[in-house]
Amino acid sequence: MRLSSVIAGLSAAAVAFQGVAYAVQGPAKSLLRPPGAQGEGDFSARCIKCGKCMEACPYLALSPAPGDQGIAAGTPMVDARAQACRLCEDFPCVEACPTNALRGIEGRSDVRMGTAVIDEDLCIAFQGMRCEVCYRACPLIDEAITIDYRPREGDDIHAVFAPQVVPDVCPGCGLCEQRCPVSDPAPAIVVVPAGAQEEPYVPRRNGAA
Repeated sequence: MRLSSVIAGLSAAAVAFQGVAYAVQGPAKSLLRPPGAQGEGDFSARCIKCGKCMEACPYLALSPAPGDQGIAAGTPMVDARAQACRLCEDFPCVEACPTNALRGIEGRSDVRMGTAVIDEDLCIAFQGMRCEVCYRACPLIDEAITIDYRPREGDDIHAVFAPQVVPDVCPGCGLCEQRCPVSDPAPAIVVVPAGAQEEPYVPRRNGAA
């Protein structure tokens, strides 16, 4: 039997083992993964925690998941509030991955890290103040985030410049969350990682009850 065949078999077995381990244990909470992750199960099964994607990131946006994340500890994640993903045109993190844990990215439109959601109770734009920070920060401006100009209730003079997220376009990079001027008790816009439930993140989104 050729050595290459043995190595390929061992690699496949390792991926399968990691997949089973993830299904049993999994991360303690949903994590925002780098561009090119194809779902938490697939990513966790392939990622070998080599750190090459973190080393390749020119903006230091990737960091190892902390020790309380179970089997996911040490795998790359993005803390969008601290340092969001800049969606580099050449995606060095994807190129650096040796196991295809990050793959399938040819341009920004392919990235689906998560979806930004707006808490209208916290967003100052919905309170009548002019703020377009998240809109201006978005790398897909007028595509992933748009502005809905609407009359302010009970005010015939002023308007509301309400940011609106387009879920099918949003890459989930987190630049909007990083730049949001609201911080108490939380940013008014946050990224829900791909595959995670939205409800724990914000009580209302884009007018939804």
